Amino acid sequence: MRIPLSLRFGALSDPYRHKILELLKKREMAVNEILDHLAITGASLSHHLNMLKRADLVSCRREGQRIIYAINLSVFEEILESLSKFIK
Repeated sequence: MRIPLSLRFGALSDPYRHKILELLKKREMAVNEILDHLAITGASLSHHLNMLKRADLVSCRREGQRIIYAINLSVFEEILESLSKFIK
């Protein structure tokens, strides 16, 4: 199922989500590691991560008790490809 650009842009419209993506660009991280870098509650982080997951900008996997998040770079490539249609 193709995710609409509007959902992806909505997910990208928040400064906290920008910071999360910047962190994940460097390496995969567990929720508590991400939380160490942000001045927000666990509930707020959960909300932001869910927004990013719904937009398919991040993926996650379980390792025992921990949930590990990673950036989905191929989606950013798709976004750039979609936007390039407007400037060609």
